[in-house]
Amino acid sequence: MRDAVTTLIRNYDISGRYLDRNAIDNLKAYFDSGMARIAAAQMINANAATIVKTASIRLFEEIPELIRPGGNAYTTRRYSACLRDMDYYLRYASYALIAGDTNVLDERVLQGLRETYNSLGVPIAPTVRGIEIMKEMLKTMAENEGIDNTDFIDEPFDRMNRELSEVSV
Repeated sequence: MRDAVTTLIRNYDISGRYLDRNAIDNLKAYFDSGMARIAAAQMINANAATIVKTASIRLFEEIPELIRPGGNAYTTRRYSACLRDMDYYLRYASYALIAGDTNVLDERVLQGLRETYNSLGVPIAPTVRGIEIMKEMLKTMAENEGIDNTDFIDEPFDRMNRELSEVSV
């Protein structure tokens, strides 16, 4: 798993360049946001079950056909799989937040996920909406904890949603 620092250095090394002003500014921004990233990861760690439960309730209120007979979250097994996947996305988002880099999502979550969901008949749009709800919840929690700039929280969640949304189901 790479982080913002190793990715930046790797890119400069591949091109055989010294770190320039842009690289230094990017490193400074990453380190300046470090405490906020740690706080966000701690919020996820302390509240993961609540975030997933509340996000799923909101998702099923918005798209109730998912839990009706024939819906993709109908039956205990499917409902549990939905919650498991939401927890999985939240956990990996926390890793990406700390790293300041979304490569972990590509390596551990996104490779083949869309194809797997398509082959299993799992609808993508509700998955994307569930991820979006969790992002909104985390941003609100961070703001309530006094984190002024929560833009860094968008990156991993938006990355997952972008990758999942590229194929229409």
